[in-house]
Amino acid sequence: MAVRQVVFGFGAHSTVDEGPELLRMVQQADRAGLDHFSLSDHPYIGERLDAYATIGFILGRTRHIAGFANVSNLPTRPAPMLARTVTTLSALSGGRVVLGMGAGGLWDRISDMGVPRLSPAEAVDAFEEAIVLVKKLSGGGAPVTHRGRHYEVHEIEPAPVAAPQVWTGSVGPRSLAATGRVADGWIPGHAADWLSERYRTSRPVIDEAAAAAGRDPGEVATVFNLPGRITERPLAAPRNDDGRWIGGSAAQWIEELTGAVLEHGAAGFTLFSPEGGTQDAVSLDRWAEEIAPAVREAVAKEDR
Repeated sequence: MAVRQVVFGFGAHSTVDEGPELLRMVQQADRAGLDHFSLSDHPYIGERLDAYATIGFILGRTRHIAGFANVSNLPTRPAPMLARTVTTLSALSGGRVVLGMGAGGLWDRISDMGVPRLSPAEAVDAFEEAIVLVKKLSGGGAPVTHRGRHYEVHEIEPAPVAAPQVWTGSVGPRSLAATGRVADGWIPGHAADWLSERYRTSRPVIDEAAAAAGRDPGEVATVFNLPGRITERPLAAPRNDDGRWIGGSAAQWIEELTGAVLEHGAAGFTLFSPEGGTQDAVSLDRWAEEIAPAVREAVAKEDR
């Protein structure tokens, strides 16, 4: 039996002032063996670094870790250009990029950028079409002509580089079904974990749509955004009154995440601070050097 590959990463803020510290933390995570770092993509916020410019810069200063926008602000990044961006990053970094995709949430701010406002249904249609088009414009082959509802390209040569993995931040049933049909991974919305009602009701929508499209539902990985504290001593209650994971000691994290993989099919975890931002440096080191290796070893032991 093959040993399951479980990915571990961390999420970070990306303000201009935090740029040097962000680079230092990602370089440390790279040396410690983490798989990815993620940045939010809100181009209408002036203090934020551009997600893709920052990812490219950091990939040029690291060796192993992958970067991704969690998730790309698709309405402000047209799919044909996004395809060029991610295939270029992949080519220059040796494949160290993931394409995070979302339909767009903060439409009041998105439309402030001069982007035409879409209805929720239109936004989901554009989201699915964009994923399909990015993949068409990757991996070489004949020139692509695509005439869709939201995108149109004529005789455009695909990049001779495979499309990266596409992880979505789908929440509603229409976008969840689109994830099942065309994506490679799913990040449950609102930092929902494997014991949440959101996960229990959402994952079957993905699986059913994948099967209806002739895909193995197991091809769509679940990678959890996971805020929480890493404490020196065990917490009496590592989940709050609502049942949400809030953290605990390294041993508690290892037990919980191992169970998430073995019992609930988790394929990866992206660590955030309890407030949803960047974890402190000490916790990030413990995540990379204690928790991730121990979970990987426990999963490998079960799979042997």
